[in-house]
Amino acid sequence: MFVRIDGKALAARLREEIGRQVSRLRQHDLVTPGLAVILVGEDPASQVYVRNKATQAREAGMSSFEYRLADSVPQTKLLDLIERLNRDPEVHGILVQLPLPPQVEESGVIQAIDPGKDIDGFHPINVGQVAIGGPGLVPCTPLGCLMLLKHQLVDLSGQHAVVLGRSNIVGKPMASLLLREDCTVTVAHSRTRQLEDLCRQADILVAAVGRPQLIKGDWIKPGATVIDVGINRVEAEGRTRLVGDVDFATASDVAAAITPVPGGVGPMTIACLLLNTLQATCHQYDIPFPDDIVSRAWGDTTAEPT
Repeated sequence: MFVRIDGKALAARLREEIGRQVSRLRQHDLVTPGLAVILVGEDPASQVYVRNKATQAREAGMSSFEYRLADSVPQTKLLDLIERLNRDPEVHGILVQLPLPPQVEESGVIQAIDPGKDIDGFHPINVGQVAIGGPGLVPCTPLGCLMLLKHQLVDLSGQHAVVLGRSNIVGKPMASLLLREDCTVTVAHSRTRQLEDLCRQADILVAAVGRPQLIKGDWIKPGATVIDVGINRVEAEGRTRLVGDVDFATASDVAAAITPVPGGVGPMTIACLLLNTLQATCHQYDIPFPDDIVSRAWGDTTAEPT
């Protein structure tokens, strides 16, 4: 039976459990986790993302700090703000909304964030820890994808996973996380030859290429599990709608399970952002972090059959 993996419902349950853990910290007068989000410029999509992150942080009982800077802000001013937040004891997680305007060097900004407060997991130290299987903060979207996969498949060991996309934000860390789960991992990209044939070999297919509905049903191995990371806005019949990198209609005829767009990976990304904030807070105060928080949240919840 085909399963539509309901990331929205699973993310809501995870946020509820995070909220319970935050309440526990506050009730014992230990600490209130604080999330600082920096938005540079007036990009409408970024504004929506920042608003959603701030709202969900507050709903989880966290303190939310928003900093909005002009599109023309010099890099030095942004770095000064990050350094101030690095030292602020009420801020336990720092996120700089990407993309940044051209006068700001993205890598310099990422490296300026204290690795212990880098809840996006983009700092080179955290990236390295993911690669070697060490402790650290994991990028939110790959972490959310992995949680959805483990919820659906339980044991990933021995599965052939194909990751479409090699970005530092999704593709590369996703491959590292799958390797840690004992998958056999292939990373494909725009220069990969015979891409369709490669996809047909995948037990697990993670699509993160940013090309709307690129992957059709005949690219997918029967019975595969598909995680669609793409968020693409397309026009149809005079209006716009969001679609993934996978053609859901044809893929659902072949795959055993697939995440929809919207309502799949996206909600999990924000939930994992809150999870990383909680983890960072616990680490900074030497408080044990509940490693079973996901199993507590989801229990015996199963994906939604259709």
